[in-house]
Amino acid sequence: MTKCVFLDRDGVINRDNPNYTYTVGAFEILPGVVEATRLLRQAGFRLIVITNQSGIAQGIYTEAQMHACHAYFQQVSNNSIDHFYFCPHHPSVTESLARKPGTLMFEKAMARFSTDIASSWMVGDRGRDLIPARKLGIKTIQIGDEVEVENKGDYQVNSLLEAARLIITN
Repeated sequence: MTKCVFLDRDGVINRDNPNYTYTVGAFEILPGVVEATRLLRQAGFRLIVITNQSGIAQGIYTEAQMHACHAYFQQVSNNSIDHFYFCPHHPSVTESLARKPGTLMFEKAMARFSTDIASSWMVGDRGRDLIPARKLGIKTIQIGDEVEVENKGDYQVNSLLEAARLIITN
């Protein structure tokens, strides 16, 4: 069984942009993220990104543009992410069971990596990132201070680096 850290992308790895982040030039990696991924890898965790990318279905950007951002992050972080799962759908265009707060992307990752749920974590910046993890019994950490009382994480921190340190010591 494998211990995993599931990561939301926008707001956890890169600066969130309400108008979407889909070019490498605009893909601003947040402070401490590369160090956090290194620490988690050294502690034996698989790192899996679980991200809604609804701008694809809405025609705002292409899947190729998204993949270019992911390739850039992999280059900068020494290929720290084991796999990127993304849902390109948006309810105004197409429905999908994969879209968070659905659990399908998590379930695919858990099957692929033989995930030990009791030793795994989800880090997100919004309640909808944490809902599917909670449904599956995965511990949750919320980054930032935009807390929805009904969907708050088991822990709250200010950065992925702080989350990594908490995960490693628990």
